[in-house]
Amino acid sequence: MSKSSQSSTSSPSALKDLASRVFGGYAELLRMPHTARFSIGSVIACMPFPMTAMTITISVQYYYGSYALAGRLTALQAIAMAIVTPLLGRLTDKFGQRQITIPTILVWIVSAIALITAISNRAPEWVLYCLTPLLAAIPPWGAMSRARWTRLLKGDRERTDRALGLSGVFDECMWVIGNPLASTLAVISGLLAFSFTGACVVIGALMFLTELSTEPPSQTVLARRAGMTRKEYREREAAKARALQAATAAEHARALAVAQGLSDEQMKAAVDKARADALAGHKESIWGPGLVAVCVTWFSLGAFQAAANISIIAFATEANMKQYTGFVFACFSISSLTGALVYGAKNWTIPLWKRFYFCLAIVNLGIGTFMFAKHLWVIMIIYLIIGVCQAPTWINGNQLMLHLVPPTRFTEGVAWMGAMNSIGSSVGSALVGLCIDYAGSHGGFMMTTALALGSLALAFVGFRQIKSSTEAPSLTEVSV
Repeated sequence: MSKSSQSSTSSPSALKDLASRVFGGYAELLRMPHTARFSIGSVIACMPFPMTAMTITISVQYYYGSYALAGRLTALQAIAMAIVTPLLGRLTDKFGQRQITIPTILVWIVSAIALITAISNRAPEWVLYCLTPLLAAIPPWGAMSRARWTRLLKGDRERTDRALGLSGVFDECMWVIGNPLASTLAVISGLLAFSFTGACVVIGALMFLTELSTEPPSQTVLARRAGMTRKEYREREAAKARALQAATAAEHARALAVAQGLSDEQMKAAVDKARADALAGHKESIWGPGLVAVCVTWFSLGAFQAAANISIIAFATEANMKQYTGFVFACFSISSLTGALVYGAKNWTIPLWKRFYFCLAIVNLGIGTFMFAKHLWVIMIIYLIIGVCQAPTWINGNQLMLHLVPPTRFTEGVAWMGAMNSIGSSVGSALVGLCIDYAGSHGGFMMTTALALGSLALAFVGFRQIKSSTEAPSLTEVSV
């Protein structure tokens, strides 16, 4: 056989082997019974996230001619989401996924119909301010999906991390599809954009909520099974979490004492001190320094990314290329999807806090360069380069939650991350809308750069807490 024929034979084999190594872990997860259905259903139901804000921005700018009004409305929706999302997450953990999501979906559909009707008929601005907050009634689909994965894979750290990576991949698929669809449909008709989004919500919810075998039991159900009240059950789980952290701290102190060659007496003193410190330092509330640091980081992340999105829409409008804005955002999502695929497939040995800060710095500094761009396609290229670190940043944040909150409050913890991101988005949207009306898209990009650099600085303020939290045991190991 000639060398060329051997090469042609080996190439497909090598590609197949590479694909198996990268995607084999994902395929293994999706072959588990019922997992593909709830994972895909949650992504379809999440379509309001990429489409609502962009549809409001494009529709309001078209009918009212004001970026400031569009920015205030998207900010109002983000603030409402920041208030509602953690509440929905907490209620979901307490009472169950189906019990909370069904009424929430009905509120969103009715509100979307009312808002787009008001915008199309140029209703007074106060009407828009009254209706927009109701669009925050979006169930925490991503958090609920991740909660199902952590329940199914409890105790299997490697596959749990890969499942969170897979969830990030599906999230990016949602943004890849949602952003260009939102910009295209909203330019045609805001009603068309919201109708499509509503159809996605109904279809995705049916897929997700009718899959009952993977639904994690609520605190109410678990407490009833244990013959306790919810308060007693939470206290018991908090005690388990404290015991787990104390045991891990003791093992770490013992290993350190052995490495330092300490005597048995000194070793015992060091182990006892580590165990006592761990027990004393853990509170029943999920609000420890680590969670506060992550939430502050997610607040600033939302601020500069929302500012960048509105600035890009303004930049494209000035260049008569508004119809292409969704494709620019889709490039960011495609790049992020690629990063999620590779990042989630690998079992990383690099410490989580190092990966978190590296990816965050790439995204922040990259978006900070938009103010120097002279063409929309330059922004697209920058997005393609830095986007590979976007999804890994979110995956790292979700993995941090495994170290910061107990499993029965995981949905609430992830919801708080999303809430702080929404608050940041509201601040960024409001500030950049004023800057664009005053100084055009260049003023918006200048504000975006300032917010991006400020975001990175805030993230490093919480460095000690984030680093120390990743050295604690994963709280999903607590048996429920």
